[in-house]
Formats: sequence, structure tokens, C-alpha cells
Amino acid sequence: MSDFSRRVAEAVTRLDPGEVASYGEIAEEAGFPGAARPVGNVLASADGLPWWRVVRSDGRLVARKAREQARLLRREGVKVTRGRVAISRDP
Repeated sequence: MSDFSRRVAEAVTRLDPGEVASYGEIAEEAGFPGAARPVGNVLASADGLPWWRVVRSDGRLVARKAREQARLLRREGVKVTRGRVAISRDP
């Protein structure tokens, strides 16, 4: 696992149930500001990470997994409205 992937995994793992962050926030927390797209690549290929807690900067869910992501977020108490959530973290 690359240093980038490891740091992204650590940042995502720190998200508590019901907490949502954007790809950009995760990139910044991992020490790679501006690397939102590569964060998405890590989440798409890594097993065991709570990927559903990471959304686009405007709160939109992952397009091809939106139903599953919405179900998992709702299970954690996150309100999902029309495919969007309110981001609950400060960068």
C-alpha cells in the first residue's frame, strides 16, 4: 500500500458512524490537499473502509453506488435528501 493510500485509509477510518466528509477534506486531512480524485480511486479499490461516509464536495453521493451509500448512511442516522447529505465536518 502506498503512503498516500495508507494516509487516506487512516483519515477515512477516523470518521465516526454518522459523520460525513468530502473527498477533498479527506485528501487535506491525509496531507495531500487538492487530491480529491485520487482519494476516490483509493476508496473504490480498498476493501474494508467506510467508503460510504465520503461524498462529493456538494454533498452528492457516489453516482454508481448511490442507493447502497444512501442505505448505509441512513443506517448511521445521516439524513439523505434527493441524493445529497449535509457535510458534517470542518476541513
